[in-house]
Amino acid sequence: MNPLIPSTVPERTGPRRTGPRRTSPELPARSSAADSPAAEPPAPERPAAARPGAGRRPTRSSGGRYARLLRLGGRGFLPIAFVARLPLAMTTVGALTLATAATGSYAVGGLAAGAVGVGSALGGPLMGHLADRVGQRAVLLVSALAHTVAIGLLLVTAHAPAGPAVPPLAAASLLVGTTCPQVGPLARVRWRGLTGGDRRELDTALSYESTADELTFVLGPALVGLLASLLAPWTPFVLVAALTITMVPCFAVHPTHLAAPAAAGGRRRRSAAPAVPGRDRVLVLLPVLGMVAMGTFFGAVQNALSAFGGELGVRSAAGLLYAVLGVSSAAAALSVAWWPQRFRPAARWVVSAGAMAALSPLFLLPGGMVPMLGVLLLAGLPVGPTMVTIYTIGGDVARPERLGTVMTMLASGVVLGTAVGAALAGVMAETAGHRGAFTAAVGAACAMVVISAALALLQRPGR
Repeated sequence: MNPLIPSTVPERTGPRRTGPRRTSPELPARSSAADSPAAEPPAPERPAAARPGAGRRPTRSSGGRYARLLRLGGRGFLPIAFVARLPLAMTTVGALTLATAATGSYAVGGLAAGAVGVGSALGGPLMGHLADRVGQRAVLLVSALAHTVAIGLLLVTAHAPAGPAVPPLAAASLLVGTTCPQVGPLARVRWRGLTGGDRRELDTALSYESTADELTFVLGPALVGLLASLLAPWTPFVLVAALTITMVPCFAVHPTHLAAPAAAGGRRRRSAAPAVPGRDRVLVLLPVLGMVAMGTFFGAVQNALSAFGGELGVRSAAGLLYAVLGVSSAAAALSVAWWPQRFRPAARWVVSAGAMAALSPLFLLPGGMVPMLGVLLLAGLPVGPTMVTIYTIGGDVARPERLGTVMTMLASGVVLGTAVGAALAGVMAETAGHRGAFTAAVGAACAMVVISAALALLQRPGR
């Protein structure tokens, strides 16, 4: 077992040995229930979906590793978790579309979208903290209901008889972002329990999760644009509400929630290892800063592509161009499952971030659509592996009783960084065109290299 995996993660199950059990001089041999009449009764057996290592051992074939996730997660887990995270991918663009249509102002639309992002960045870590304390099921069920109510409030505010007022519209958008269920980060918490500390299976699961996030953030805005253009600007939020009130509860009560139990006060005290003053906090802060840099990269590229399309007279193509980066990133994220285990996460982050910094200046070169497509395909390749690696490191350095908090902080870091990157790129685009906007993305990639190098130095043996 990797020493970075928290000690409270359940061990993998496997065939029971029939020979005598070997003991260590430091750890006494465990007594069986038959040897000790006073032994505690065995805990009730968890459902197969919540037991790490359930099913057959993983195969070495390319399809076998991802097929293994189907057996670990149990019936319906992957499609339920995929669909349940769509609302998070639709709310920001949906608020932008709805507010712009209701007020006729792009500025108000941007304000509403920004309020959703700020709300998500604030509410995500709070949701993760509560999930660590009381369990995921209760938190997700409450957030699903609260998010549905918040959507109804936003629709009522946007269609007020006297016309939408900006402050209530912004407040309702903030509430929508704050209550949005954090399905993706909490699914990653479950995978750490389901894989039982097996690094290969955990890499496979986190690779899938990053790919699922990329695909939903491509599919979500596309659904918003399709529904808003074909029906009405409010229809995307009707779909968001329907998915939230149906699919999020399905995710909440799925048996895999048993793989991420709440940490009671006594268990938190027992599991907490002695801390090196300041070092533990820095080790958690660096992956969060890495995700902020990643979000800044995303936001800068989005705004720069909008400026690029506008200069060519095809501003509407910016979304499709950005989707090319997402597809390339998602495909590369899947490859992490086959990277060698001796390639440790800290080294992976340095190499992947270095590749992002090396490839991002290519954004400054194209002057037409076809060359830009090629650059986006190439520049997206290190993005997916970088995200997978940061989530891996974040889970490794987090204390077991704070895993949900850290995972939601990582996701919120992307949201916060996206807003920062979009704002920076917007200012640069006004003064230096799309190439000026892309320099914000180059700067974010370089900042990622510095952050990854700092973590690698802190994790060097002997420190």
